This record gives sequence, C-alpha cells and structure tokens, in this order.
Amino acid sequence: MSSSARFSGVTIQNRRERERAERHQLIIDAARDLAEAEGWDAVTTRRLAEKVEYSQPVLYSHFKGKDAIVRAVAIQGCGELARLLRKARPSRGESRLRAAAEAYLEFAQRRPALYDAMFVQQSDIPWGTDEVPQELLDAFGELVAAVEPVRGERDLGALTEVFWSSLHGIATLMQGGRLRPVHDETRLDLLLGALSLTKHEDGL
Repeated sequence: MSSSARFSGVTIQNRRERERAERHQLIIDAARDLAEAEGWDAVTTRRLAEKVEYSQPVLYSHFKGKDAIVRAVAIQGCGELARLLRKARPSRGESRLRAAAEAYLEFAQRRPALYDAMFVQQSDIPWGTDEVPQELLDAFGELVAAVEPVRGERDLGALTEVFWSSLHGIATLMQGGRLRPVHDETRLDLLLGALSLTKHEDGL
C-alpha cells in the first residue's frame, strides 16, 4: 500500500471518529435540552432520535438506553460543576467555604435538570470506589479544598461529606419550593457557622 493510500485511510478513520464524537455529544446535549424544558420523564430514545434527526439504531450505537444517556449527562455535569467551583475560588482573605456553597447552590438552581441527573436520578455511577470518573473526583476535590481551612482536628473527608450533603439538601428542597426564600442567607450563615467550628471552639 502506498503512503498516500495509508494517509487517506487514516484521514477517513479520523473523520469518522470525529463525526461519531460529534453525534455522541449531540445526543447528550439534546437530552439535556429536553430535560430542562420538560423534565427527565420526557426524555425517551424515540424523542431524542427525532430531535437529533438520527434513527434509533444509530442512537443505540452510542448509548444502550436512557440510563446510559443520563449517566453521561451526569458525568459531564460534574465536570462543569468542578470548573465552576474552581472559578469561584475567592481571593485571599475571603471565605472559600462560602464561595463554594454559593456557587454550588447557584449551579443547582440555574440547571435543575442537570443537577437532577447528577445527584437525584438513579444511575450506576460507581460513587465512592476506585472506578469513579475523574469529573466526579474533581468536583468533590473542590469541595474538599473549600472545607480544608476550617477542618480543625476533624476528619476532612467526613466533614466534606457533611458540607456536600447539607448543600444537596438545601438545593433539592429549594427546587421543590419547600424552603422560604426569605431565609436563604440566614440558612447559609447558620450552615457555614456550624461547619467552621473547631472542636476547641465547640467545647468538645
């Protein structure tokens, strides 16, 4: 085979891989858009196939079904959250814990369907294992970094989980209209104040 033929074969393969990656992302974007507009119950392989203008067999060549699509959306969402938390890091002298909390809650409020896919919808993402995707590690790592300055003698991982769990509870209750907006700032002040207590300050 001539060098030009080999080059042509590589070029065609690269183009096909690029086109496949573009289709893959197009399906994910379509799922996100549909979920934001109508909720995850409206996201079906049939609706997605119509939206991206590909046949269902083509869609199934990328994802086994809706659960796999939600999983992909969730992983990408965690990557976006990690970047947002990183960008929200404050300058010296400001509270990194507060900045992370505010950025997290704003993310959940502005992208409810995406947040739902990440932390509410059922998925097979291997949380808490060695196989957890890097995007999830990055997002949790940003929360760890925000908590670290106030850890005192407490376990950093456990304290971060308490921080994350508290933010998640606030975010989901806010989305459900179960918390009064008038208390948003006071609620956050109380949470951050409690987390900032060291054992010595807490009298333990």
